[in-house]
Amino acid sequence: MKKLLNTVYVTTENAALRKDGENLVAEVEGEEKARVPLHMLSAVVVFGPILLSPALIAACAGAGICIALLDRNGRFQARVEGPISGNVLLRRAQYRMSDRPDDIVRSLVVGKVSNQRAVLMRGLRDYGGDMEDDVRNAIATVVGRLAQIMRRVELAGEDIDRLRGSEGEAANLYFSVFDHLIRAPDPELRWTGRSRRPPLDPLNALLSFLYTLLTHDCRSACECVGLDPSVGFLHRDRPGRPSLALDLMEELRPVLVDRLALSLINRRQLRARDFSRSDSGAVLLTDDARKTVLSAWQERKREERQHAFLEEKAPLGLVPYLQAQMLARHLRGDLDAYPPWFWK
Repeated sequence: MKKLLNTVYVTTENAALRKDGENLVAEVEGEEKARVPLHMLSAVVVFGPILLSPALIAACAGAGICIALLDRNGRFQARVEGPISGNVLLRRAQYRMSDRPDDIVRSLVVGKVSNQRAVLMRGLRDYGGDMEDDVRNAIATVVGRLAQIMRRVELAGEDIDRLRGSEGEAANLYFSVFDHLIRAPDPELRWTGRSRRPPLDPLNALLSFLYTLLTHDCRSACECVGLDPSVGFLHRDRPGRPSLALDLMEELRPVLVDRLALSLINRRQLRARDFSRSDSGAVLLTDDARKTVLSAWQERKREERQHAFLEEKAPLGLVPYLQAQMLARHLRGDLDAYPPWFWK
């Protein structure tokens, strides 16, 4: 199995990264703060104005280490990577399958809805005893309706547009009771609905930041196995959009991101004071809060779960790679169908 390598996140403004021998060295105002062997890295993610030496960029490109450039708010700006070494036959199969993606989309939607349902069921187990009867019943009703959507998607043979509609219906149901899973006392941290570009409240700011990190990991996983991250199945093609990375991300979002966001808020690791509002109305994580989230994200990726299809345990950080590998095997004809990842 692929080894779970490290991702270096650099958040200190005006820090400098350089190469020293076979190591990445991080400096702040000329003082060395960290040193990491290049062979232990899979990616470098920098936030805001960070200096990168040409020697480090060349070494990372040659070693297959992706450098992702994000702005201070976590919005993707650019990637620096070496030559693409993907299998041209695999990519041709991917392009052909993108014209008739119904079976793959069905698996993606089943995986996503199943994991959304699992998050709600876990919330009922953890907090159900403290909930009012009407709240508990509302969540249980959504859990039942999500199960119905799963059965409908699995058995009805819906076309691509109806599958996308089912995915949207499930998302609306899931987020309609998401606020009931929040146990924090701060009224500013309540859930009122999804807002993006920019996020207009703290919880949306947290989710958007984490979704950016997950998108990066899914895109790297696609490229690692030789797939084209721009050509997806569930998400329509659009210039500049990593559609396949977004596809893989869908079934992982409820567990890797939504659960982590709830944990950070419910454990009071993040409070309302950890967010700020810009003149444009966008809500942003503070620098210290961003470091807290990144540390929790790395810890989350080290947790192990049983992979239902492979029947072995794997760190959550490897799940995007494993799913990209399963998809590649399906496109090559080695697997009859793409097996979604289910949270157990």
